[in-house]
Amino acid sequence: MKITVVGTGYVGLVSGTCLAEVGNDVLCLDLDPAKIKILEDGGIPIFEPGLQDMVKRNVAAGRLHFTTDIERAAHFGTVQFIAVGTPPDEDGSADMKYVIAAARNIGKYMTDYKVVVDKSTVPVGTADAVRAAITEELQKRGVNTPFSVVSNPEFLKEGAAIDDFMKPDRIIVGCEDEQAAHNMRALYAPFQRNHDRLIVMDIRSAELTKYAANAMLATRISFMNELANLAEKLGADIESVRRGIGSDPRIGYDFLYAGAGYGGSCFPKDVKALIKTASVEAGIDLKVLHAVEAANDQQKHVLGHKIKARFGADLTGKHFALWGLAFKANTDDMREATSREVIKDLLAAGASVTAYDPVAMPEARHCFPNEPGLSYADNQSAALAGADALVIVTEWKEFRSPDFDNLKAQLKAPIIFDGRNLYDPKMVRDIGFEYWAIGR
Repeated sequence: MKITVVGTGYVGLVSGTCLAEVGNDVLCLDLDPAKIKILEDGGIPIFEPGLQDMVKRNVAAGRLHFTTDIERAAHFGTVQFIAVGTPPDEDGSADMKYVIAAARNIGKYMTDYKVVVDKSTVPVGTADAVRAAITEELQKRGVNTPFSVVSNPEFLKEGAAIDDFMKPDRIIVGCEDEQAAHNMRALYAPFQRNHDRLIVMDIRSAELTKYAANAMLATRISFMNELANLAEKLGADIESVRRGIGSDPRIGYDFLYAGAGYGGSCFPKDVKALIKTASVEAGIDLKVLHAVEAANDQQKHVLGHKIKARFGADLTGKHFALWGLAFKANTDDMREATSREVIKDLLAAGASVTAYDPVAMPEARHCFPNEPGLSYADNQSAALAGADALVIVTEWKEFRSPDFDNLKAQLKAPIIFDGRNLYDPKMVRDIGFEYWAIGR
């Protein structure tokens, strides 16, 4: 199948590359020439494990191509994926200008039947707006070329996106005509050989499913974080509580880990957008999600509060080692990352920070340009030198089993503030560490 993917960001590049991997002929369009040059030179503009090798393999095989030519892209694919950004607007709603612009470009140049697929995370009703934009462009040209609009939301986890695309839990397809459904079934057949994972529904339900999924996961995280804060006050251990409730099959173990708050490009943005959609489009106040958002905003400052409780509100002259900048492991994404709030809290209180992250330090330099109180280390051990304490913000695997003797030798005092509950409290306390975790 010939496929056009509009947008070579996280969703577009992963989707296009994985579709090429199973034999499709894929053309990825981006209007940023610098990004296309990186891709044509064998690089990738994002960090995702395994993606660069897969891109190179499919480019070499002649199945994956890149362009800035809008007309070429509109002619190329029978299936046209729209995978552009939908950044939050000032009021929290998703900004749809890039999605609508992509739809208009398809309408300007298409000459035969197209299946136009909304892959970006978009509010309910976006398919109607996409259809209207394409129809308007066709009318301007005086043609009546047939097309279908489909909602096919992505469910990719950063750091595990290739596995999520190649071995999906489910494939949601919202459409209103059989021809589009047939095309989508054919497209996804290679990804569901052993059993059918494709769920066809109406378009609006598909659009809402994506927001509902992320809002539910965010709710579980904020719920556990609030319980963790309660557990601390009551002298309970949130890890024991997690195992106790997770053993109930109605609840399960996933997304029940307490920590220092969620971040990234999806959960914060999608919770805000769903709250806004409910308020503006339906006149409904989603009280649970307001609480989820407020609890998460508060949780991002828990590490700062713990550090001040230990060292005092004025941290002038104190220096901290910080492990982890990305919002989670296996990505360089720092959008809405907890590390940003922790660093701001420490610097505002007069402290200095030396940070280390396996891949996110270049991104951190963009987030904190010309910040004199913040420096970066080449490795996790170097970050420790002369620090009053270690602060752990991201759960990278290499942080899970450190050389504790080296930690003691490098730190001024054996103190750890662990925002991801990586260690067994009894073990680290027994070997002489003062250990501040979340809900433990």
